[in-house]
Amino acid sequence: MRKKILILGSAGQIGSHLKNFLRKKKYKVSEFDIENTANQDLRKIKNKELIKAIKKNDFVYFLAFDVGGSRYLKKYEKNYNFLMNNQLIMVNVFSLLKNYKKKFIFASSQMSNMHFSNYGVLKKIGESLTESINGISVRFWNVYGIEHDLQKSHVITDLILKGFNNGTIKLLTNGEESREFLYAEDCCKALEVIMEKYNQLLKNNKQIDLTTHKLTKIIQVAKIIEKKFESIGRKVKFVPSASCDSVQLNKKNKGKSSIRNYWKPKFTLEAGISEVFDFYNQNYKKFNL
Repeated sequence: MRKKILILGSAGQIGSHLKNFLRKKKYKVSEFDIENTANQDLRKIKNKELIKAIKKNDFVYFLAFDVGGSRYLKKYEKNYNFLMNNQLIMVNVFSLLKNYKKKFIFASSQMSNMHFSNYGVLKKIGESLTESINGISVRFWNVYGIEHDLQKSHVITDLILKGFNNGTIKLLTNGEESREFLYAEDCCKALEVIMEKYNQLLKNNKQIDLTTHKLTKIIQVAKIIEKKFESIGRKVKFVPSASCDSVQLNKKNKGKSSIRNYWKPKFTLEAGISEVFDFYNQNYKKFNL
């Protein structure tokens, strides 16, 4: 019998992909996101709808967080609302996961060891709480894919969308910083594998780094996108700025993925970017580009 699964943050960047992925696999998936209804606000103490949802499901993906790409974090991560939103979400959700002894995955980040970042500190606290009640934390490394909340969009989406709006795009940085990018479809498959292999993985892995282990400079990403525009007959030029990266500063940060015996990513960066680009190319009017 297929598991009954609850996705907290089901309208978010990863959650929206995951719910579709799991439903195609015939899992019974329950959505939970403030975007659906105010009753699904995870910041509410003693939220009856949340209690009911956690009680009736077998497995929980705790993906909900007030978060966005580097542009969003740079603007908001020091704000009171950002800090309080995420603390309230964690207090309410972790207490229920503990009370009802649910198996769950907490969505962390490769920034969780970056103490200069409030977002990183919050994720580190989430990892500690997860470990304290015998859950698994998954550190995401720059997951990208089709996004609908453009106020919180990440770098690949940002560059593609800017390309449709402008002939010349000035990057936020010099583009020399490197990232390990993971396509959403590969991420969803890995999350399914972790759920299915939960007991085996939990024995030795309190945190799992979900990444390709392939570093790519932002300037190289821009060049891939530049070629995609050339393929549809549009000339777009990306120009580096003088600024250095100020969000993800830890060059020694290395992922130690522990599920490679069960999962490997299938999408190359070029293939993933092509799928995202093609979607926005076909739907750019919908996004007022």
